[in-house]
Amino acid sequence: MLMDVICFIFYMLASCIIVAGMFQEKGPNKLAAITCVVIAMGLHVLILRSGIFIEPNQGQNMSMLNVASLVGWLISVTMLVASFKLPNTILLPVVYGFTGLIVLLSGLLPSAHVMQIGVQPSLLIHIGLALFAYACLAIASLYAVQLSYISFRLKHKTPSLLHSSLPPLMAVEKILFKLLLVGTVLLTLSLISGFMFLDNMFAKEQAHKTVLSLLAWGLYCVIMMGHFRFGWRGKPVIWSTIVGGALLTLGYFGSRFVREVILNA
Repeated sequence: MLMDVICFIFYMLASCIIVAGMFQEKGPNKLAAITCVVIAMGLHVLILRSGIFIEPNQGQNMSMLNVASLVGWLISVTMLVASFKLPNTILLPVVYGFTGLIVLLSGLLPSAHVMQIGVQPSLLIHIGLALFAYACLAIASLYAVQLSYISFRLKHKTPSLLHSSLPPLMAVEKILFKLLLVGTVLLTLSLISGFMFLDNMFAKEQAHKTVLSLLAWGLYCVIMMGHFRFGWRGKPVIWSTIVGGALLTLGYFGSRFVREVILNA
């Protein structure tokens, strides 16, 4: 639990450094923020290793909070690497703060959902594709929120307290559609692998996840076809992306949150 708390503190320190820097002309202290978040990510890896990989030959603990923690780590690493090239500084405090909170919750609310992934390599492929698809599309939802904020600022011409300039609208929009394309492809592969390798996609305990994932997949496909064929952009794309992310979140974590956290609290 001590490591969880320390990891949480370093994630929050990185978030605070970035937020504080946004109100200064010189901007955030990038070296200090990167140092804090790298330490947090290193501790996070150790926490994931001890939390997911339990006793040898006993399987892996893929509880809801462990999976959420793993997804948070994937998103944080991706956003950190992307920050050297892409305009995402305003999103980093949200990502790091959320990931730190998940780490703390996983320590406070331990739960178990043991799986024998090593016995089924096909299951590992499906889970890997699902995790990367969700991470990519979750980042797309964050960019959609950022795009909405920039559009609001430009439309209303409201002054900002943030000294650090917001990224260009077109640059954020371009990144959003790239993320949607990659995420939709990964989600498609994840669903195909699930139907190929798993026998219980529509079983009682999996039906909601499958249905919600298919609905999100259909929505993302409509967005991409509408964009490439009819030039869709703006509010419909932004809100559809956010709704798709919400559907995936409900599908991946909804019922498991009720079973593993609320009922066991």
